[in-house]
Amino acid sequence: AARRGDHIAWQAGFQRASSMSQQYKTVLFDFGGTLDADGVAWKERVHRHYRAEGLDMSAEAFDPLFYAADDRLIGALPREADLAATVHELTANLETELGRRAAPADKARGKRTAARFLAEASASFARNRPLLEMLSTRYRLGIVSNFYGNLEAVCRGAGLAPLFGVMVDSQRVGAEKPDPPIFQAALRPLGAAPETTLFVGDSLRRDREGARRLGMGFVWIAPVAAQQAEARAAKAPLDHPVVAQFGELAEILT
Repeated sequence: AARRGDHIAWQAGFQRASSMSQQYKTVLFDFGGTLDADGVAWKERVHRHYRAEGLDMSAEAFDPLFYAADDRLIGALPREADLAATVHELTANLETELGRRAAPADKARGKRTAARFLAEASASFARNRPLLEMLSTRYRLGIVSNFYGNLEAVCRGAGLAPLFGVMVDSQRVGAEKPDPPIFQAALRPLGAAPETTLFVGDSLRRDREGARRLGMGFVWIAPVAAQQAEARAAKAPLDHPVVAQFGELAEILT
């Protein structure tokens, strides 16, 4: 009953979305936080796993360390690096940042945190793959991600690459969301028009704004608490559909 009540606020959005399966021919997805989780960004997930490993640090203190560690990956990873290599390098960078600024570095803790993150992502891929396989028979699919230069290798390693006609990595194309060129880099090879394209992502600033700039539709994937907080901040119902779990896209797109 509580879950049903949480979604009452979004009923109008789902009613508007009921015709999406006829309206759209192409569906583009964000990667991190969307395909590998139910709307929770890497920063929040890594922080949660670090806390499970005993790191007593607030999100406010952790955030600049994460951003510094994350920035060091951009363009530095081999193009063939898979998700495991990416996440282990990220936590190694984080341990370096912790050692410099906040707490003693602990390489073993970093490896355990990476393992937690990867297990969670692997479960998400397994859970989401059947729906993606079905959608790939109905729509042209693509990925648009602000990533490190190795998005294609990450998707191959996750077993997702065959389902997508294009995988656009910001580091490879020289543009980032929400700027239009990164989205256009996906639309062109798919032969897709913005007005018949839907973007699914977890970031309002990058994904929703990018979709709006090009005239694409948008679905926000986010935990219910985040949905409610955004509605309160906007002081109005959201003007696009939202889902709390990736699997709920089936209600919109099939």
